[in-house]
Amino acid sequence: MSRAVALQMDPAEKIDIAGDSSFVLGLEAQVRGYRLFHYLPKDLSFRDGRVYARMRPLTFRREQGNHATLGAAETLDLSEMDVVLMRQDPPFDMSYITATHMLEQVHPKTLVVNDPVAVRNAPEKLFVTHYPDLMPPTLISSDAAEIKAFRDEHEDIILKPLFGNGGAGVFHVKPGDENLNVILELFTQLYREPIIAQRYLAEVRDGDKRIILVDGEAAGALNRVPAEGEARSNMHVGGRPEKAELDDRDREICAAIGPTLKERGLIFVGIDIIGGYMTEINVTSPTGLQEIDRYDETNLEAMIWDAIEARL
Repeated sequence: MSRAVALQMDPAEKIDIAGDSSFVLGLEAQVRGYRLFHYLPKDLSFRDGRVYARMRPLTFRREQGNHATLGAAETLDLSEMDVVLMRQDPPFDMSYITATHMLEQVHPKTLVVNDPVAVRNAPEKLFVTHYPDLMPPTLISSDAAEIKAFRDEHEDIILKPLFGNGGAGVFHVKPGDENLNVILELFTQLYREPIIAQRYLAEVRDGDKRIILVDGEAAGALNRVPAEGEARSNMHVGGRPEKAELDDRDREICAAIGPTLKERGLIFVGIDIIGGYMTEINVTSPTGLQEIDRYDETNLEAMIWDAIEARL
């Protein structure tokens, strides 16, 4: 009997097949003979020690406008799956955290990628603080006086929500900018969590490098260059992808964090590096596979499935 893979992700019908990493992970699973099932995080249920979901059989194909066929929904126990790919986009909120608790009930008998306990304990902007020598000067605080003192010290800073994603809510506060108080008021109204402040890295104009690590090993890299007049390099806000190579500093960073990623079951991870500093460790739903595949003529999704199968 063929193995079964459940994709816990956002609606499959709406993905961008030219850039979505979950899409190529699904295609590679099909090539290997896996049956795919799709469900939304809200479809998860727990009862009497069982975790189950309303799932739909899924077939992917690389046909624009006809890339996904979804069958009739049925309630399936996650213990019947061989692998669950936890691939829904952040924000990393209580809904996300609740899903990790539910998936923890079935892992590792059903292999969840990435390990739900490790995902819960490794928010991208907090996990990186375990490596202070590798990250830029950073403050995490709700105290306006602390944030203002940090700005006085470094002058040019970035402010962003602690659990945001995709560049949402990121502010570049330049020296002399009179909007700091307004930004802090806005953050206080929108978020209950502390704010993260980092020294602005001017090297971002040359690009924000995304490195993919597979089971703790560097597998490929992509450079993302911000659009003119934009401090964010995220591709969906206009960042331009470019081919990138790993340099000595990149390898040093990957060697420092790789063993911990492997030990924690974080098979598919994307880290962000600007000017030799690691700014984030993305473990929730990393992206970049298709872009790196095209530039490097590689197959990162196959490497990820090799790592998954080694653990099955």
